[in-house]
Amino acid sequence: MNQQTGSEKKGASDLLINQLKKYGEIRKLNEGDLLIDENSRIFSIPIILKGSIRVYQTDNSNDDIKEMLLYYLQEGETCIMSFLGGMYNEKSKVKAVANEKSEVLLIPVQKLSQIAREYPDWIDYIFRIYHQRFRELLDVVNAVAFKKVDERMLQFITRKAEISGNKTILITHEELAGELGTARVVVSRLLKQMEKDGIVELGRNRITLL
Repeated sequence: MNQQTGSEKKGASDLLINQLKKYGEIRKLNEGDLLIDENSRIFSIPIILKGSIRVYQTDNSNDDIKEMLLYYLQEGETCIMSFLGGMYNEKSKVKAVANEKSEVLLIPVQKLSQIAREYPDWIDYIFRIYHQRFRELLDVVNAVAFKKVDERMLQFITRKAEISGNKTILITHEELAGELGTARVVVSRLLKQMEKDGIVELGRNRITLL
C-alpha cells in the first residue's frame, strides 16, 4: 500500500487500483467540473487517480447559498459518503467538484459486492478511508464549534496549499468566505490583518503563505 507520513497507510495500492480498472471507467475532469451533485442518485464510486476533488455541503434555505468544506479527496482515495450512499441506495448528501485537472476511476455500485469477495484488500482500504474521513469531519466540527474564523481561514489556506503543492493559492475573497461560511467583509478584514502580521501576502485573487 502507499505510505503516509509515519506508519499510517493512505489510499489504495497501485496493484488494487489496476485490478479495479477492469470493473469501471476512467473519467477526466477539468478544474471546477462537477463529479457528484447533492441529492443525486449514486451509480458509481469514484477513486481518484490523479489530481484532487473538493467535497462539501451547501445550504440555500434562506435564498443565500452557503458552502461548508468537508474534506479533499487525493490520489488513491475514494469518497466514503458516496460509497455508503451507493451501498444503501441513498441520494448523495454531498457535492464533489474537481479542485484541479483530475482523473477518476468510476466503479459501478453493483460491482462492489463482487469486489469485496474477490479482493480482501478492498475491505481494508474502505475501513482506512472511513477512519480518515471520520477524523477529518471531527476536525470540521471542532473548527466550526470552537475555533475563531481567522484560525479556520489559516487552516483552510494551509491545507489548500498542501493539496496544490504551491504556497500561492488562487481564490477570491468571496470564494474563501463561501468555503468558511462567513461574510466577504470579514474575510477581507482578517486577510489584511494576517498580511500585516506577516503571515500571508495578498495579490489579485491570490494568497501566498509566508
